[in-house]
Amino acid sequence: MQRTTFYEQISKNKRDSLLLTVFVVLVVVLLVYVMARIFLPESAMLLPAIAVLFMIAQVQMSYNYGDQIVLKATNAQPADPIRNIHLVNTVEGLSLAAGIPTPKIYVVESNEINAFAVGRDPEHASIAVTTGALGGLDRDELEGVIGHEISHIRNFDIRFMTIVAVMVGLAGILSHMLLRMYWYGGPQTRRGERRREGGLSILILVGIVLAVIAPLVSRLVQAFISRRREMLADASGAQLTRYPEGLASALEKIKSYNKGNMDISDSISHLFISDPNRNPLDELFATHPPLEERIRILRAM
Repeated sequence: MQRTTFYEQISKNKRDSLLLTVFVVLVVVLLVYVMARIFLPESAMLLPAIAVLFMIAQVQMSYNYGDQIVLKATNAQPADPIRNIHLVNTVEGLSLAAGIPTPKIYVVESNEINAFAVGRDPEHASIAVTTGALGGLDRDELEGVIGHEISHIRNFDIRFMTIVAVMVGLAGILSHMLLRMYWYGGPQTRRGERRREGGLSILILVGIVLAVIAPLVSRLVQAFISRRREMLADASGAQLTRYPEGLASALEKIKSYNKGNMDISDSISHLFISDPNRNPLDELFATHPPLEERIRILRAM
């Protein structure tokens, strides 16, 4: 089996995530530009700038309130400093090793083995672990899981995925708007006013194609970016604990024990270390790499 270093895995996943994010940004900007050229040609350069400002505003709102929404949605409760002393000590120790402030610590009542991290930056972060993880994982396995979540915080993955989610959502909204505007006759009006502009019909065709494929492509890219960030957190967590086998063993238990029925909204399921839901579209839009692949890579480090 070919072995890879922590640093090679981290570098590869960061590079892939950045390239895919740039792609989603370009899709959104192109959609806005095509819409402007068809319906408001005089504003073709202004509307993409407005779209960027809108994305920034949406990201800022998610930064300010997203973590509390997720914690309430999962009914996460603050960890008891006495009953959950081992969890508290593990989070504190790994946070110190990672060079970040200790996140707030929560426990989610569930028999499934799972965990997630939320927060816009290391200074405003929280980690939640299920009761199933606390009861079903040994010390090394729990450290591996916590190391993974600490790495999400240190790598600013929550901020990164918030930006991607906003852009993907905007691509879907713009695509819906473009199709509705076209079917309700907007381009025909413009076509009558600009009969002599030969490229309008081609531009409309490009717009329709973009409107149809942009949401699907954006969702696929979002899922792939999420998978790369999970792999990055695996590698960073293994680097932090210096014991990849701990996380690999925890993932094996998750694979054999979890049923995938935590009843978590799909909008936040990507935050968990393992997908808390299982549905028929998992293979196409999966936000997590296959557990078998993650275990194999960890054991190759």
